[in-house]
Amino acid sequence: MLHRKLKTEELNRISAEQFKEAQKSGLVIMLDNVRSLHNIGAVFRTADAYRADCIYLCGICATPPNAEIHKTALGAELSVDYKYFKNSIDAVNDLKVNGYKVIAIEQTENSVSLENFEIKKGEKYAVILGHEVKGVQQEVVDAADYAIELPQFGTKHSLNVSVTAGIVIWEFAKHLIIK
Repeated sequence: MLHRKLKTEELNRISAEQFKEAQKSGLVIMLDNVRSLHNIGAVFRTADAYRADCIYLCGICATPPNAEIHKTALGAELSVDYKYFKNSIDAVNDLKVNGYKVIAIEQTENSVSLENFEIKKGEKYAVILGHEVKGVQQEVVDAADYAIELPQFGTKHSLNVSVTAGIVIWEFAKHLIIK
């Protein structure tokens, strides 16, 4: 069996304008002091792929327009809405007021492994990913409704922010969009 690669025009992708009007997943991605512009851009790209509601950029996070974000976002920063908050706690409060269940993606004493967290279609969720070295700030973890961690079986105790975002966003998309 041959597997001919599809041409871009065969993928039936929607335009940025159509994306703005399309029904979203019910998922917000919040970045808490993520310093890498490439990680931020990659999160925009993944958020576009799975129709996230919005990205909340907090603290030291850079915001579009930015050439370095664009390198990995490849234009997704034009389709996915974002909000900037100087203070991450203000972002968490905004999410809660708007009916989102707020989830820190962090290894904590009572965190739940991602595969054991029940994601319900029709609910609204916000996942928080933290600084590349320090993770999600403790005060932000404390303000979250839940903490989820990714199961890992090697010698390292963490993954890159954009890799973690991809895994988490896909897991939520499977339940919020596909099922």
